[in-house]
Amino acid sequence: MNQPAFADTSEFYRVDATLKLDPRRRSDLGQFMTPVPIGRFMASLFSDVSGDIRLLDPGAGVGSLTAAFVERICAAATKPLSVSLFTYEIEPILTTYLRNTLDEAVVQCRQAQIKASAELYDEDFILGHVGGRQPDIFDLERRDSDGFSHVIMNPPYRKINSDSVHRAALREAGIETSNLYTGFMYLAAQRLRDGGEMVAIVPRSFCNGPYFKLFRKKFFKMMGLRRIHIFEKRNNAFKDDEVLQENIILHAVKGEKPSKVMITTSHGGNFHIGTDGHFVAEDMTQRTVPFDSVIRASDSEHFVHIAVNDFEQWIVDRLAQFTATLADIGVDVSTGPVVDFRLKDDLRAQPEKGTVPILYPAHFQNGVLVWPKVMKKPNAIRVSPESRKWLWENKGYFVVTKRFTSKEERRRIVASVYTSNLPGEMVGFENHLNVFHVKQSGISPALARGLALYLNSGLVDRYFRQFNGHTQVNATDLRALKYPPREVLERIGEGVASAVLSQREIDNIIEGELSHMNNDNNPLQAQQKIEDALKILTLLGMPRSQQNKRSALTLLALLNLKPNGVWNMLERPLMGITPIMDFAREHYGENYAPNTRETFRRQTMHQLVEAGIALYNPDEPARPVNSPKACYQISEEAYTVILTFGTDKWEETLKSYLKEQKTLASKWANHREMKMIPVQFADGKEITLTPGAHSELIKKIIIDFAPRFAPGSEVIYVGDTGDKGGYFQKERLAMLGVTVDRHGKMPDVVLYFVKKDWLLLVESVTSHGPVDPKRHNELSALFKGAKPGLVYVTAFPSRGIMGRYLNEISWETEVWCADAPTHLIHFNGERFLGPYFQSNPGDHHL
Repeated sequence: MNQPAFADTSEFYRVDATLKLDPRRRSDLGQFMTPVPIGRFMASLFSDVSGDIRLLDPGAGVGSLTAAFVERICAAATKPLSVSLFTYEIEPILTTYLRNTLDEAVVQCRQAQIKASAELYDEDFILGHVGGRQPDIFDLERRDSDGFSHVIMNPPYRKINSDSVHRAALREAGIETSNLYTGFMYLAAQRLRDGGEMVAIVPRSFCNGPYFKLFRKKFFKMMGLRRIHIFEKRNNAFKDDEVLQENIILHAVKGEKPSKVMITTSHGGNFHIGTDGHFVAEDMTQRTVPFDSVIRASDSEHFVHIAVNDFEQWIVDRLAQFTATLADIGVDVSTGPVVDFRLKDDLRAQPEKGTVPILYPAHFQNGVLVWPKVMKKPNAIRVSPESRKWLWENKGYFVVTKRFTSKEERRRIVASVYTSNLPGEMVGFENHLNVFHVKQSGISPALARGLALYLNSGLVDRYFRQFNGHTQVNATDLRALKYPPREVLERIGEGVASAVLSQREIDNIIEGELSHMNNDNNPLQAQQKIEDALKILTLLGMPRSQQNKRSALTLLALLNLKPNGVWNMLERPLMGITPIMDFAREHYGENYAPNTRETFRRQTMHQLVEAGIALYNPDEPARPVNSPKACYQISEEAYTVILTFGTDKWEETLKSYLKEQKTLASKWANHREMKMIPVQFADGKEITLTPGAHSELIKKIIIDFAPRFAPGSEVIYVGDTGDKGGYFQKERLAMLGVTVDRHGKMPDVVLYFVKKDWLLLVESVTSHGPVDPKRHNELSALFKGAKPGLVYVTAFPSRGIMGRYLNEISWETEVWCADAPTHLIHFNGERFLGPYFQSNPGDHHL
């Protein structure tokens, strides 16, 4: 019988503990535990797992990361001599699970012939360093040679006030920082031995901004950065926990001076072993860059610049043509000086005598000032001795940007011009604005308009996102940008006057300035082509799962359309998967990992062929499926309609095409109505089920679960989602002591495990619930006359779905997940996979 992989057991702990934790306390503590696929990927990043290992996992939770690390070293071809595990966790609910994880870790290591020990410290990792309270494992004067060799961590994410005990402890340790996670990183780095490695999953916010400047300087003085992994979507690392921070995984080595850094990206966190033995995830890309391009020696702010692909590097190179600082153009930027809650007595909902305007981000809509405005925030502030020192002269032109942007806004930096056209001698800029000014006074109209246009450009937005991992835009970030010379900004401003420009018009103006300075291709042309391709795929009827960058790049490759090309001059080359990926890298800067070829084949090309947009092996239709010469070509029909994109004929040709060519979405809908799902039993019998996710899981129960956990079993009953009559060996079930009506409350699958004399009652959970206590009682009553022992099993499509039902599953039952088909989870009880009896239980023990 296959036992669950060690890290999979910790995954169950993680999901179960999450259900038990008070959400408010989790938020207060910043507790977001790592899913096992991400943990395994993190453990794989360590380059040296030999010798005597001392692993630190601060803020260990249920021990998911430690489990993933132990799983890796136990499976290694060359195993370490010994491993000592040191974990910290302060939440009592979690330490119960963590102790189980550590106990099992020691067992796993010893079975792999690795000497092992484990320690659990149920105290605060940071406060344990106050006043010399740290335990012996941190007493480096006594145990200098025993510093940690490895740190794996997912530290808590929580801001800490300047007067908090944690802030005081960190000051004592030599660091001033505003969030727990950077405090954990700094202290752990201090305790690493030279050459020791750290792998951490943390928010990206430390990469820029003034709050983490000292941390960046001190941390990267100790640690040499080797690798960064980025998640394309903000919440994909912890999608079950509604985490809004943008997370990264970093790998760094103590005392190393790296020359290069590997940067990888993935759409999500569902990592798995690829065909080459390395971890891969959906749409994973990779590139290696010089270390100085990530943390520049000349940058006093020590910003971490992450250009995840060649396209983003082209953005950096393009913008590098502008070299002026704000000081060079005679302008400064400051955070709006009015902190409204400190001046509550002076705030007024509407202007009145003795007041002046106060401006909030909400007053600026699409670059246009709307004041006064009906809203919860005030529109005016009384001029008083307390407020006067925070108000500026209402004269000249000011450029303002929002410090926080909403998810609906396309740009991270949103700039507007305030022309001092409101009444009053003074004006208040609220604290959620950044204001460009000259000694708290306005600047010239032309310079203000040119500066706002530059800040609103797509080039600046793409550049800014590379070192800003959150939606906040600080004045420090704006000072760190490089700008066109003052005369260029003024010329731009004079040219636009008061016109309201589209994004494309703004970008064309900035590109016009750059084209005089450099002849390289405009990287925004590449971005525009990708956006156009996405629009075409959507209008051609491709489902949402194919409306992504991978599919857009594939379409561009099949048309041989490069960034500087035009839509009415396309080609129809024959291309294989590898040439398509090469095209994406060479012309659009997306370097997909080699082991993502199957993703292109199965998740893009298959659907394009099904939709009639592409042809498979049009030059030799009889070519074998596994032929290395397999190729694709855009169909003549799709080619003809795409040629008209962007012209007056587009809508007409598209409408005509869609009439003749059913979209893939409608084709698949027809398939679901017409094509049944075939299921073949071990004895050669075959049945069909009505299509759908439920039937797909039933099929996996029969072909994946049964052979592994009930080999040689007979299929007695298979429910069909259409009429519950898919397959029923009624007479055979009666011989086993059970007589039921075919329309009774049968489970989805019934298997008779002849060797053990068990009946396995399996529920397939896609939309309805698991074997909970109520369902357990129903099935017990239905099968009360059964001669064999009864085993109750709940099958889920994935562990993620299982997590939704953990608090409902009945004890003394089994759980199987189709995404981990070789493993089984047992819910308590005295045995693993076996029936329970009121008497003579020994007759059926494993």
